Amino acid sequence: MNETLLGEADFATVRAQLSRPPRDTIAVGHRCPCGNPDVVTTAPRLADGTPFPTFYYLTCPRAASEIGTLEASGLMQEMTDRIATDEDLATSHRQAHEAYLRARGQHGEPPEIADVSAGGMPNRVKCLHVLVAHSLAAGAGVNPLGDEALGLLSDWWAGGPCVTACP
Repeated sequence: MNETLLGEADFATVRAQLSRPPRDTIAVGHRCPCGNPDVVTTAPRLADGTPFPTFYYLTCPRAASEIGTLEASGLMQEMTDRIATDEDLATSHRQAHEAYLRARGQHGEPPEIADVSAGGMPNRVKCLHVLVAHSLAAGAGVNPLGDEALGLLSDWWAGGPCVTACP
C-alpha cells in the first residue's frame, strides 16, 4: 500500500466528495487515475472514542454509485453463497480479512473491534464499497472479491475528476 499524508488539497477534495468533512483520516490510501484520492485510511478509533472498523474508506462518489448498483443487483449474496461452497475462495477471503486487520492494526487496535474487519469479512459479503476500497489500497491479489467487484466497474474517472475542490 502506498499511503500518502492527507494534505490540505486532499482534505478539501475528500470533503467535497463526501459532502462533509472526513473523520479522523490518516492518509490517502489510493489515488484515482484522475489524481484525486478515491480511498482514505481512517483511524481505528475516532476522536470521540468510537471504534471504527472501516480502515479503508471509499470516497469517490462515482465509484461509490457504481458499487451501489452492483450491491443492488444481488452480487453480495451471490458472493456470500460462493464463500460457503468454494473452499479456496473462502480461504482467500479469510486471508483478505487478516491482511485488513494487519494494516489497520499498524494504527492501533481498539479491543472492541479486534477481530472485526469490514465488509462482512471473513464469513460473508456485506459491503462491496469496503472490499473495493481494500483492493484499491492494498493492490490486486489481496482481496479477491474486491478485485472481482472492481473488475465489474467502468472507468469512473474517464470523464475527469469527480470533484474539483479548492483548499
